[in-house]
Amino acid sequence: MKHYIAVDIGASSGRAILANIDNNRIKTQEINRFANGFTTQNQQEVWDVNYLFEEIIVSLKKAKAMGITECYLSIDTWGVDYLFLDHKGKRLQNAVSYRDSRMDTTMDKLFKDVSKYDIFQKTGIQFLTFNTIYQLFEETHALKGQAHDILLIPDYLNYLLTNEKRNEITNLSTTQLLSVNDHSLDEELLTSIGIVKEQFPNTIEPGTYIGEINADLNIQDDLPVTHVFATASHDTASAVLGSVGDAFKKWAFLSSGTWSLIGKELESPIVTEKALELGYSNERGMNHTYRFLKNIIGMWIIQRIRKDWPENYTFPEMVEEAKQHQDFKVYIDFNDQRFINPDCMVDEIKNYCIQTNQTVPQTLGEIVQSVYMNLAIIYAISIEELNEITKEPIEVINIVGGGSNNDYLNELTSLYTNCDVIAGPTEATIYGNLAETMIGTGEFENIQEARAVIKRSTDTRKIAKPELKHMANQDIKTFKGVTHYEYV
Repeated sequence: MKHYIAVDIGASSGRAILANIDNNRIKTQEINRFANGFTTQNQQEVWDVNYLFEEIIVSLKKAKAMGITECYLSIDTWGVDYLFLDHKGKRLQNAVSYRDSRMDTTMDKLFKDVSKYDIFQKTGIQFLTFNTIYQLFEETHALKGQAHDILLIPDYLNYLLTNEKRNEITNLSTTQLLSVNDHSLDEELLTSIGIVKEQFPNTIEPGTYIGEINADLNIQDDLPVTHVFATASHDTASAVLGSVGDAFKKWAFLSSGTWSLIGKELESPIVTEKALELGYSNERGMNHTYRFLKNIIGMWIIQRIRKDWPENYTFPEMVEEAKQHQDFKVYIDFNDQRFINPDCMVDEIKNYCIQTNQTVPQTLGEIVQSVYMNLAIIYAISIEELNEITKEPIEVINIVGGGSNNDYLNELTSLYTNCDVIAGPTEATIYGNLAETMIGTGEFENIQEARAVIKRSTDTRKIAKPELKHMANQDIKTFKGVTHYEYV
């Protein structure tokens, strides 16, 4: 029996899951969980990547203590963030977080050298202020000149384990530097930000074997013999691979976590002017597929409200508070840049309502209700856009990730989108992470077989659709009027 360890690291936490195939099902067990988050150092928001690596080693130690002597390990994280390495493989700087404010005005600077339209035609990627291209643009010429290699976060962690430098394609596509049509980095864009293609190590597909962990680590820490595979290392890519919506003909995925990613799996990219205008992205998936999606702010808003609120509430308690205020309505575009990382999320929501001449929410329930209702409306508008761009009406939405546990938001999503909602798997990212490696080791022949096993291995449920569509249509119309909702 093969043993697998999937390491999934998000913006607020990470975990390691031990798994194997048993009776044609994937059996999983959490063996380590740890906090994550950025801290302020030298006036920058940075990740502690050394700590993340140490937690991976802790996870392997725990596996060894459980009697696991050999395993297959794969890592997924968030996208866009990176590290510079010198010619000796030592990192040159802190891992600056995508939520750092240094890129707030970078797009306009870069657009003086290369147009927005040209960038989209080259890469097919949504314009987000924190994309790697804009982060690299802001690095000093001296630091870029010292950099021998550039590795994204999961690739850097794989490098620490194996001494092998690779860039996995699903995450590399989030840089807004990868050609939309092949595996190459666009040299004109690289030149415009002072980078050369040789600074990026070889590009690999998910499911590729990278190597065994360093012998020194085995000797020093008494770890299992560990074979490291590249999974779909962008956590959204793994989450979509772990979804089960392809059992339906006309479906979309909604990966609901810190961010909400809504879209469709496609065989070829869409780089039309309409896709550009509406803010869509063509991120890479497995087997040369594309995740045609929009990146929408998600549970980050709720996480920050919980942190900023003076009393302590659990997330389920916050949902119950919202349900007590279902008739409270204000209209907020949470994709506004002001909600990326405000000093206080509660105050930012109140100020938005003041500035748009709306009732100002006061209680926790009113504030949380405003988040859930407006997220559902934004999802609905995104479904309208997907229908228009792809010319194939969506009937089913498969909501995966931690947010799929929130049946109140699921019901609102079904109401405003007028789609059937299938909730789960909650652990879609873990299942997708594992599926890639299991395909790589020969457990599954392809992703279709893997998804069939995932569906047998986890609980999914159909969400009842509320019968208030006339109200939902009016709310969407009012939202568009109040917020002047658009992506430009």
